[in-house]
Amino acid sequence: MVDAAPDFALAPVRWAGDYELIDSGGRRKLERFGRWTLIRPEPQALWPPALSPSDWNQQAAGEYLPQGSHSGRWLRRRPDLPDSWTLSYRSARLNLRLRLALTGFKHVGLFPEQAANWEYVAAQCQRRGGGSVLNLFAYTGGASLAAAQAGARVVHLDAVRQVVGWAKSNAELNGLTDLRWLIDDALKFVRRETRRGHRYTGILLDPPAYGHGPGGERWVLEEHLPELVGLLPPLLDPAGHFLVLNSYSLGYSPVILAGLLAGICPPGSRVSCGELLLPETTGGRYLPAGVFARLESAS
Repeated sequence: MVDAAPDFALAPVRWAGDYELIDSGGRRKLERFGRWTLIRPEPQALWPPALSPSDWNQQAAGEYLPQGSHSGRWLRRRPDLPDSWTLSYRSARLNLRLRLALTGFKHVGLFPEQAANWEYVAAQCQRRGGGSVLNLFAYTGGASLAAAQAGARVVHLDAVRQVVGWAKSNAELNGLTDLRWLIDDALKFVRRETRRGHRYTGILLDPPAYGHGPGGERWVLEEHLPELVGLLPPLLDPAGHFLVLNSYSLGYSPVILAGLLAGICPPGSRVSCGELLLPETTGGRYLPAGVFARLESAS
């Protein structure tokens, strides 16, 4: 139990050089990833764009065109737009290089708003002398790289073999080797780790709304997230720990995530929550880009 309501924060994410949200509106967003500017769908951008359609078309090298609810295709507005390229993220704590690619699901292998969580993870690992970090639903590994670069021993787990391979290539780009790569179902792995008596300094969760494990295990956020969170306390190192829970589900607010963590909060730990935001460089607005809750011990 926690003794008080969780701290709430808005977390705008500002990149140094290689990414910017140029404009948004009309359920789309105009973003620059390194050299390349792309148009992608954005359901939460309900306002009108600040720039004109001709401005968008002139700047964009490519656009993702949805075709049904779970598929689409990339329209190349510039023939030299590559299938894959790299960009960098630089801050006082981190200096990361990441490989991006045009995928069939509008993603490019990077959620830029997650830089706020990367910074938190790196700060926690540095404060605690590195430690060990378990990254569940770890995707292409931005948070894993941040933890490893801050000195942690990292277990990186995802159910999709291709994205684990992508994460490995990102680690190689950064010269990081102290990572363990697993293709597994998150619930099954956490149960096994509990039986083994393993402990972690940090645990990271960024679960999808729906998914399947490598053995066809079914994942539904509303059904399985409370169960998974309830299994985590034995894995937290009592000498000092932190936990980050992130969500992109529109049905989950920061307070809901904080409530889940409050239910497992060890004595002496604190829960906080907030909303990730991407600032526009043209319109001056903030685009909501996910919610999070964090649990952190005092020691």
